[in-house]
Amino acid sequence: MGANPFKLSDDNKRYQTYSYYLKRRFGKKVYKVPLNLDMGCPNRDGSKGVGGCKFCSALKSGEFAGDPSDSILTQFETVRAKMEQKWQNGLCIPYFQAGSNTYTDIKTLDNMLSTAVSLPNAVGVSIATRADCLDEEKCALLGEYAKSTYLVCELGLQTIHDKTALAMNRCHTYADFIRGYEMLRARGVNVCVHIINGLPNETHEMMIKTAREISQLDIHMVKIHLLHILKGTALAKMYQNGEFEAMELFDYVNTVADQIELFPERFIIGRVTGDGARDELIAPLWSLKKFTVMNEIDKELKRRGSYQGAALN
Repeated sequence: MGANPFKLSDDNKRYQTYSYYLKRRFGKKVYKVPLNLDMGCPNRDGSKGVGGCKFCSALKSGEFAGDPSDSILTQFETVRAKMEQKWQNGLCIPYFQAGSNTYTDIKTLDNMLSTAVSLPNAVGVSIATRADCLDEEKCALLGEYAKSTYLVCELGLQTIHDKTALAMNRCHTYADFIRGYEMLRARGVNVCVHIINGLPNETHEMMIKTAREISQLDIHMVKIHLLHILKGTALAKMYQNGEFEAMELFDYVNTVADQIELFPERFIIGRVTGDGARDELIAPLWSLKKFTVMNEIDKELKRRGSYQGAALN
């Protein structure tokens, strides 16, 4: 695709990828090993809500993680063995991916983290959660680990628009997110924010407003996801009843390009699309061609002569 004008890349990317960041920080390939501890969720057990978010699968985003009936070590070794077939002798980041992984007591959280950082070839740890599953005690513990290892806490925001969050049964507000984010940053914890494009009734302008708000925060990384409509979810019923339409590829590509232009260079762009399990995905089916989607985003940025942060200059 020709010369790349973006300085934080060593290929044709016009944004700072997670792979690029990790390779420069640790000197070699680093990959994440997804783990599933089958943690609960306050939006499923009745403490905040029931049924979970309308877009969330029964596996709580753990489709590609380990078997929750196995120990952390067994899961790590099993998943890592598969990844070693592609990336031999790489360094690892254990990733507590499925569910809300701080929705537990402080002792269990401490044991999780201490086990993870001691795993073979581990250079850090990532932990995914909801911001309303954080408190001062848990953030203090995360802050202690962040002093000695590369720790990232991934917060599922999805949208800044409370009207959308309410419609998706998030039982979680933007104010909840800000409170959790501020507690983490006060303790020096790296924060990654997840957002979803294509949520029902969100316009292009609303998705761009979410990105613009995030661009003002002191975060480490952002992950951009496409809304996947998965079998067995409340969202699937809405889709099948014709209550909303899945996002088209052209619209998604343009939206992501607009968002990337708003993110400052210091942000890592951890994802520009997501994975939906082939057997579970109802729509949009074009998302199964993940690399095609990523390439189309690259091509759109090149067509514009643009790159990460261009709208801030």
